[in-house]
Order: sequence, then C-alpha cells, then structure tokens
Amino acid sequence: MNHLEETDEEFRMRVNLETAQMPWQDLQRFFAAGQVIYVSHELDLVEVALLLAKDDAKQIKQWMSAQHIGLVTDSQAQTWIEQEYVLWTLVVKPWVLVQPPKAH
Repeated sequence: MNHLEETDEEFRMRVNLETAQMPWQDLQRFFAAGQVIYVSHELDLVEVALLLAKDDAKQIKQWMSAQHIGLVTDSQAQTWIEQEYVLWTLVVKPWVLVQPPKAH
C-alpha cells in the first residue's frame, strides 16, 4: 500500500512516528526556502499534517485566518535563534511543519 492509499488513521500513526524535536538552527535552510510552516500549540501537529496532505483548503484557510498556522515569520525565526528553540517537526513535502513546545 502506498501513502496515497493509506487510511487517515494509518497516516496519523505513520507520521506520529516521524515527528521529531529539532533545534531551529538546523531548519534554517528550509526557512530560507520558504518551506517552514508554524503550527500553534493549540492544534495537533499530526492532524495539521493530515489535512495539509489531503489538501483540505477550507480548514487550512480557517487556521490561517485564525493565525494558528502560517509561514514562519522573520520575527519568529529571530526569536527562535536567540532563544535556541527546539521545535517539534514533521515533514509533509514540500513543507516542514514546526510547533514550539507548550512551555514556550
């Protein structure tokens, strides 16, 4: 079964195993390419990945309007560098989703 034939639950289980914590410093080249999407801690990172992979434009637009997801800003990137952030990450090509830990 390829990833296009996965059920939603299979996708969630697979990408949950692919989440990793990574220092923001290590994500700079993806940020420079405009490929890093911020996910607020109010949302479930795996659920965002699922709906992004399914191209659920309606939900994505709602989240963007509420500022729960969006491209990482220069200001966020600068703060994360200065504070040596380690973020939860998940790749949904071509995007790298990042989510700060709840303590931040």
